[in-house]
Amino acid sequence: MPGGWTGVGEQAGTGAWYTLVVALPLVFAALLAFLVLRALLHQGRYRVVRAFTEQERNNVREALVAAERKTVGEILPVVVERSDPHPGADFLAALGFVLVGSTALLAWLPWQHPVEVLLGQIVLGCAGFALSRLLPDFKRLFIFENRASRVAEEQAFQEFYANGLHRTEAATGVLLFVSLLERRVVILADEGIDRTVEPGFWADTDEAVLDGIRRGSLGDGLVEGIRRMGDRLAQHFPPREGDRNEIPDRVIIRSE
Repeated sequence: MPGGWTGVGEQAGTGAWYTLVVALPLVFAALLAFLVLRALLHQGRYRVVRAFTEQERNNVREALVAAERKTVGEILPVVVERSDPHPGADFLAALGFVLVGSTALLAWLPWQHPVEVLLGQIVLGCAGFALSRLLPDFKRLFIFENRASRVAEEQAFQEFYANGLHRTEAATGVLLFVSLLERRVVILADEGIDRTVEPGFWADTDEAVLDGIRRGSLGDGLVEGIRRMGDRLAQHFPPREGDRNEIPDRVIIRSE
């Protein structure tokens, strides 16, 4: 009878809806658990004291001294945990939690009680905001790549001038800047070097540093980058009599 056809349709629809209602919160919870666990496991990548051990710092200093023996160039490595606190990422994470969480809990939220729904969404937003503030790897999901590049470059310029690399006698200062949160390596050379060394060389040096970081060793990446700089600068700017060390041979690291 016609009612039988209707009944089968209702059962199929009800079954699909029930599956969706049950699955969405589980998918949301599983995704959240994965992201939080990954962020916890990656904590060390964003902390200078863990990503850059004392032994690695010593290795970088030794590479720095060796490189500068071959050239009048002055190389300064600077490693920071972040170039900007990115407060916008925290609020974006909060908004994302509200939207995605509300969608996942669509059938469970008490929509007939708007105040309770609002309170639930506030809790979701606070959770997203807190995770972004506490876990750098989680925050990184909400930082746009163009912004990451922009703030890292701006910070690199500030470091270049703040550390006097623009005041060397022969304009041969070079900054090797690494920003952990933004995952950016920026190399800035003063005009004496920049007009002599081809731009492609800096890109290759960038990649050498990044390759070390990808392999899990920031120190190895910096050592290789400094070695390449020293070899190339020695070709164009060899040591000369009376040359003095204008920039101390050191590695600047900053946790915030």
